[in-house]
Amino acid sequence: MPGFVLHVGATVLCAHGGQAQPTVPNPRVLVSGQPTVTMAAPYVVAGCAFAPGAPSPCVTAQWIVGATRVTSNGQPLLLLDSQAICAPNGTPLMIVATQARVTAQ
Repeated sequence: MPGFVLHVGATVLCAHGGQAQPTVPNPRVLVSGQPTVTMAAPYVVAGCAFAPGAPSPCVTAQWIVGATRVTSNGQPLLLLDSQAICAPNGTPLMIVATQARVTAQ
């Protein structure tokens, strides 16, 4: 099923409200005038509300599900329904908002 393509201006949060941002934007494909993001790009998380200790707060996240039919530079693009796992605690990222014009599968 098609989903909206994720771009660097999307709002992505960890499960505890921390803001997640891509480390490597994909400037080869633009949507709404902003670079997209591929599955290979890890995200960094800032402001995770999980207190230090056990379990640890979210620091980074890696995407595990991306587009199945659309790639850029040989990597799947990220979509609104893509899934990621935060390190070091294994909780998910949540895509709260992204552009709503371009879809992919």
